[in-house]
Amino acid sequence: MVAHPFLLRLSAGSRGRCRTMNRDDGVYTLDHAWDCIVGEGTAGSRGSPVSSDDSDEESEEMSEGELEALKEQVEEKKKLIATIRNKPWRMQKRLSVLKEAQDFVERFEGALGKGKGRRLYAFKVMMTKKLIKFNRDFENFKTACIPWEMKIKEVESHFGSSVASYFIFLRWMYGLNLILFGFMFGLVVMPEVLMGLPYGSIPRKTVPRSDQATEMDLSVLLDFGGYCQYSVLFYGYYNSDRTIGVLKFRLPLSYLLTSVGIFGYSLLVVIRMMARNADVGGDGGDDADFTFSWKMFTSWDYLIGNPETADNKYASITTSFKESIVDEQENQKDENIHLRRFCRVSANVLILCSLGGSGYLIYYVVKRSQDFAKMDPSSLSWFEKNEVEFVMSLLGLVCPPLFESIAELEDYHPRIALKWQLGRIFALFLGNLYTFLFALFDEVNGKLEEELSIKNSSEWALSQYYANYSAFYNTTVVPPPNVSPADVIRGPCWETAVGQEFVKLTVSDVEVTFLTILIGDFVRAFIVRFLNYCWCWDLEAGFPSYGEFDISGNVLGLVFNQGMIWMGAFYAPGLIGINVLRLLTSMYFQCWAVMACNVPHERVFKASKSNNFYMGLLLLVLFLSILPVIYTIMTMPPSFDCGPFSGQQKMYDVVMETINQDLPAFMGTIFSYASNPGLIMPAVLLMVLAIYYLNTVSKAYQQANADLKKKMKTARDDEKNRRNNKDSTNQMMKDLEELLPNKSLLPPPFEEDTPSGTHTKQTKTKPGPTGKGVNVEKEVSLAAPNPRRPVTQAPVQRAGPPMNARGAHAEPGRGRGRGGPPRR
Repeated sequence: MVAHPFLLRLSAGSRGRCRTMNRDDGVYTLDHAWDCIVGEGTAGSRGSPVSSDDSDEESEEMSEGELEALKEQVEEKKKLIATIRNKPWRMQKRLSVLKEAQDFVERFEGALGKGKGRRLYAFKVMMTKKLIKFNRDFENFKTACIPWEMKIKEVESHFGSSVASYFIFLRWMYGLNLILFGFMFGLVVMPEVLMGLPYGSIPRKTVPRSDQATEMDLSVLLDFGGYCQYSVLFYGYYNSDRTIGVLKFRLPLSYLLTSVGIFGYSLLVVIRMMARNADVGGDGGDDADFTFSWKMFTSWDYLIGNPETADNKYASITTSFKESIVDEQENQKDENIHLRRFCRVSANVLILCSLGGSGYLIYYVVKRSQDFAKMDPSSLSWFEKNEVEFVMSLLGLVCPPLFESIAELEDYHPRIALKWQLGRIFALFLGNLYTFLFALFDEVNGKLEEELSIKNSSEWALSQYYANYSAFYNTTVVPPPNVSPADVIRGPCWETAVGQEFVKLTVSDVEVTFLTILIGDFVRAFIVRFLNYCWCWDLEAGFPSYGEFDISGNVLGLVFNQGMIWMGAFYAPGLIGINVLRLLTSMYFQCWAVMACNVPHERVFKASKSNNFYMGLLLLVLFLSILPVIYTIMTMPPSFDCGPFSGQQKMYDVVMETINQDLPAFMGTIFSYASNPGLIMPAVLLMVLAIYYLNTVSKAYQQANADLKKKMKTARDDEKNRRNNKDSTNQMMKDLEELLPNKSLLPPPFEEDTPSGTHTKQTKTKPGPTGKGVNVEKEVSLAAPNPRRPVTQAPVQRAGPPMNARGAHAEPGRGRGRGGPPRR
């Protein structure tokens, strides 16, 4: 135990109290000090107990200086515990010193108080330690509560951060959809289930009589018809009553505001994530200035823990160095830029042709499906019933590998090639989706005409019923017709039809994705693993080999699927719940597939510093997903016999009805003025001007930042050259030095000749700007300066030509290093 630096003063008594003693070198140890404080007696009488009051009295006898010294040592021990990791000691010494310091703090920290305050101080110290331990355990608990954290870390250690970024993005999408599902389920689905009319009470919640025989068939349910079509899953199930239940819940208004609020919340979250991922740092350096230094010190991915992946990364870094060296050498040569441009233009032309062909194919099959809808369903095959979903999923499966093969002509860096691949697959999915929507809205227009004819026929039949009943019974009180909800003639409910298409498209995309993983990855890996021993060639090194994880295809699949969810959630409120289940199963299934069936990429590269590229694609999909829904709400008339907006001219009339009936009159006036196009157009123009102004200011700041970086770089180079006695990097100073004969701003020193003809003139040199000597005598003979001082004597006769100081004619004392001619 470390000795205490002061003597503990205690009174002597019959109970063997501590007295001033000289232990070893005259220093009383802390063990004996502690014994005296707590009342255990001296070293010879440790077994004699002392009451707590006595110990309090003894602790009060400690002087202020002694307490301060004890407190200083406790603080030193705490500081040692905090900095023990930085000590250049062996682990055994660290552990022993740490244990000793912890014991010291544990024993003497509570003795810093006085009397009864010592117990309070000890209690505070104990609670502080407990709080620190609780915070540490709580942080560990929060880390353990992060979903799939260990799975993602395992994937990251085997395949690098680029593959792990996909699973992190998948987890983020799952959290977003979980919140959106909470909004839709809590504000739309649950109120209708708990407070609305039960199933079978009204026609929109009842399966028609003609379909009741097959409403629970598996084939019908897989197409989301029968019972599923008239359930809470789709738009048509919800009632149009203004208020429902004892709480007077406004379901139509809640349906509209929740659907719009989903877009608003998603937009806010995506923009916030993009702002968080934005690279706002920067130290004034430029990656392009120190290529090999950046590659040497920042190329390694420290999250890799698998030996095979580490070997691939090592080879990738080596190849990157070789490519950089070759690039530096090729920069001095004339490369065939025309051939590269031709290849890239050809690749883009082929990809554009593929995009146009896929769009035309989707439009063709959707138009063909409209013809099939007019035929008898029993006469159609399974492929003809699901042709649209099958073709769209097949295009999403075939086109990305085709794009990747075409992209080999461009010869881009893998990270740049990945972004081009993402952009092209994004254009493919987005073009296919909008082509599908355009063809679908053509079908909706046909269904609107059919609904109008059915509505007119129903109103005419109802008016005939009322007229015939009042004429037959000669009364004006006519009861409603007694018709079963299953026998009521109803319209096609185009909103439910659109929702069915989105649900079927989502489910078929899930099926194709899982089948692709099973067949394309699992079966392929199974064949390579177990048939490689008995095959004609090496299956692992040649065809088919193990598959690599397709980052671009999987990321764009998530983005495309989320766009369908945003668009389809308005027509099918249960679609978000289906997507939550899809993402949940995808996380486990794809984690298993990537660990069991895939191998690391040949060129493992780190993910970008910012994930804003993924978020930018997601933001664009979100914006493009809003347009069809807003068009539906503001323009298209809702179905007359299904959905929460039946009976309205437009869907947004629910908002106007609520404002006119539930809010003061001036609120309706303000809203009508605010919705006036005369105010909307200037507001939009003002926002465009504000965006333009902010964009201009942002570019100006970027330019100023770039200029400051250049100035900082120049200042660093000047300081470095000043330390190394090199030329300045200031171009102006270099130009001025070039104009001078000596290339220096300082004039050459002047030295007069000696009158003696026998004395040789020593040639002096001065360091020039490059550190080389400059012959001053040669410069003087070429341009002799005019001395600016008065003449006090007659000119002397010039001496003969100078002789070699090392020759035989040189006088003693006038050689090199023996002094020069006298100065005047």
